[in-house]
Amino acid sequence: MATRIEKDALGTVAVPEQAYFGAQTQRAIENFPVSGRTFPKSFISALGMLKELAATVNCELGLLDKKLCDPIREAARAVADGELDDQFPIDIFQTGSGTSTNMNANEVIAGRANEILTGKRGGKEPVHPNDHVNLGQSSNDVIPSVIHIAAAAAIIQRLAPALAMLRDELRKKADEFSGIMKIGRTHLQDAVPISLGQEFGGYARQIELGMERVERASEILCELALGGTAVGNGLNTHPEFASKVILLLSERTGILFREAKNHFEAQGAQDSVVEASGELKTLAVSLIKIANDIRLLASGPRCGIGEISIPSLQPGSSIMPGKVNPVIPEVVIQVSAQVIGNDATITYGGMAGYFELNTMLPVIALDLLESIEILAAAARLFAEKCIAGLRANREKCESYIEQSLALSTYLVPFIGYDRAAEISKEASATGKTVLELVREKGILSDERLNEIFSGIISGK
Repeated sequence: MATRIEKDALGTVAVPEQAYFGAQTQRAIENFPVSGRTFPKSFISALGMLKELAATVNCELGLLDKKLCDPIREAARAVADGELDDQFPIDIFQTGSGTSTNMNANEVIAGRANEILTGKRGGKEPVHPNDHVNLGQSSNDVIPSVIHIAAAAAIIQRLAPALAMLRDELRKKADEFSGIMKIGRTHLQDAVPISLGQEFGGYARQIELGMERVERASEILCELALGGTAVGNGLNTHPEFASKVILLLSERTGILFREAKNHFEAQGAQDSVVEASGELKTLAVSLIKIANDIRLLASGPRCGIGEISIPSLQPGSSIMPGKVNPVIPEVVIQVSAQVIGNDATITYGGMAGYFELNTMLPVIALDLLESIEILAAAARLFAEKCIAGLRANREKCESYIEQSLALSTYLVPFIGYDRAAEISKEASATGKTVLELVREKGILSDERLNEIFSGIISGK
């Protein structure tokens, strides 16, 4: 999640008393303190890791003095480990390329490296933010790369395991509820019976497909813009720089990253991020459907559907004693709504690729990483605090089937559609059940009715 930086009444952003960063970062802090939100910690961590590996490769290529390499790497590692998070106070709403934050990192790393070498914090000697820390790089290829790195890692390390947990809990309920028959519903009206297990099996499949979608999203994000520098032509970078850094990055993370096939596409557009966000949006839509179904199935408990009971986590009302609200499903729905909104912003951001650069990278990064993080948290919460504790109300499920007019559907092959419809209408008008009317009118024998409805209504 993004860090929130406190501002005073004049809108001035609070900064560390002893900052490692320099003039460029300071100017950015002073000139656009808009929201108090900064880049998420996961983004800053990935940025630090990239800078560390860049220094390693530049040293191997003989482009960086070995005396400077280790201090730069140590400082960059501190950024990656979150030890210097307070040194990144620049607002998320900044220059559209993210240059301000890239320079923030360059200055912090240089400032800390200089402290290691000389005992004096900050400055540009002997380590220079541009000449050494940013060697072979540009904000225009670094920031898109870091968005991809941070997002792919978050999907693989956080979202995918959370979805696996949710899928497994839904599968368990599908098995547990497999012998409980209930009424199906279409158009919010009674339909033919199904098992509660079949219903939950559908939810489990939705999440399984969601897992496939987010796996595709992570794969899409594994292509990196690094190596294109300012406009995509690789000016001022060694031809082997990007491939070597990306190899180290893959080894460090266990994720198979690769260099962009075309750097002009990778920097001028953000289609891959838009596509990845679309997969997250689809998952959000799935979660809304499941969460809404569960809170409706649990509605009541006495004057609603009440086919299942959800765990009671907290008092549900400030005025009505004993009320139990579907808190977790409502959390999931709100999170999913936020993800859908984030996708709209990311989609608009993707359209901001003018010529050789997209200029909405910071807000794209913020919303993409937020979507991944809150989806992961919501899926885990849904699994642990709601699905795992669901109970089926077998008697209520079966009573609804017996009362349902939809049972007339099973009579169609034996008495025809029109006669079955008449039975249904009469049952509705009289309050009798379909089976009662069929028996009263002697339309079918008890033996035939038992054959037709065997296993549909328990005990009937």
